[in-house]
Amino acid sequence: MRDAGGWWRRKSTPAKVETYTRWSFHFFAVIEIAAFGLPAFGQVGSRLAGWLFLMVCAHAGLCALAASRALDWTRGSREQPVRLLWALGVVTALIANVALALTTHGPGGADADAAAGSLFVGSLAFGAGIMALGVRNRRRVIAIVAGAGVGAGVVAFPLGLPGPAALGTAFAVLVTAGFLAFTSVFSVWLLDSVYELDEARETRTRLAVAEERLRFGRDLHDVMGRNLAVIALKSELAVQLARRGRPEAVEQMVEVQRIARESQREVREVVRGYREADLRAELAGAQGVLAAAGIDCEVSGSATGLPAQIQSALGWVVREATTNVLRHGDAESCAVSLRVAQGRVTLTVENDGVPDAGAGADAPERGSGLAGLRERLQEVDGVLRAGVCGGGLFRLTAQVPLPSGKVPLPSGEVPVPVSAPESVSASGIVPSPVSPQ
Repeated sequence: MRDAGGWWRRKSTPAKVETYTRWSFHFFAVIEIAAFGLPAFGQVGSRLAGWLFLMVCAHAGLCALAASRALDWTRGSREQPVRLLWALGVVTALIANVALALTTHGPGGADADAAAGSLFVGSLAFGAGIMALGVRNRRRVIAIVAGAGVGAGVVAFPLGLPGPAALGTAFAVLVTAGFLAFTSVFSVWLLDSVYELDEARETRTRLAVAEERLRFGRDLHDVMGRNLAVIALKSELAVQLARRGRPEAVEQMVEVQRIARESQREVREVVRGYREADLRAELAGAQGVLAAAGIDCEVSGSATGLPAQIQSALGWVVREATTNVLRHGDAESCAVSLRVAQGRVTLTVENDGVPDAGAGADAPERGSGLAGLRERLQEVDGVLRAGVCGGGLFRLTAQVPLPSGKVPLPSGEVPVPVSAPESVSASGIVPSPVSPQ
């Protein structure tokens, strides 16, 4: 018993439902034998009862086999058992005719007529119900049920059954066969639905894993994009200085080494899942990085008093926007402004480095960075807009509503300049005092 319980527990939910469905239809064979085969021994002679019992057993076994094959076909593990279903239909018709013949030409008596009538109705009902299990078209199911009912009435008249009795028998066959056919169709629908729900759950799990991988990839892009651009910039500057014999080349390579180590630390923090962006540090770092790249950068606004979650989201926006300025355009100037008005924080990054015509005006949109920023801003009910505006400028705007009860910044409508510190730890960038010549 313990092994049997373990066998059942090891099954998945769809497998349990399939097992239950299969054994339910197998149990129909037992019901048919118990309801129409065994009572014959007490209603007719033993010899005739034995033949009736054998016919019922044969029909019940054929129904069980057809049900098993039909369920296999439903699950896609076997072809549709067309020949077996036709064989079941022929055997059902033969047994029904034999039972009806016993009613009109048999030994007679109320018990014998009752046994033959119940066998007639039962064989047609169970046969039609199991045949409905092997088809998927509703019209065919209806045709099978209607054919069983109409056929029962049509056959009853030539064999001498009275009109009212023939109509009653046809109606009984129609109702019983309809109920069993509905049971078969509903069981198949339920089994398919359980498997589809299980597949949907597995698909949702795989999508969640894929989404997490995409999120992780976007985080790495956000972290490494600007740092790699600065490393490339400073390496090129160091090469130029070294070719000219300038001692500042060593200082630039030291900075490259430090930024690389800082990038390693940030990647580890991303992997651990707790890295947050500091908006003040990112604003100052953006000014320093763009200045080192020879881009005139003006930063205005203050992050004082903003909630930490909003600062983190906007900090990622500043980082990604700086990366896009360095990579996707040939900018000469860039303006970053942070303002609080009417309960909303607005961050605007505007530069004159519009992507070239070959790349398209919305070239930065094809990357994963802005998509990741939109997801981050959605967590704080923010929106992100990016595109080319008038005057050959590319503008990126992020708006985030302040939580209720938060007091707007004192600087509200008046921008407060932010100066770049000598060392910025969050971005890992130190503005270079050396410009290429």
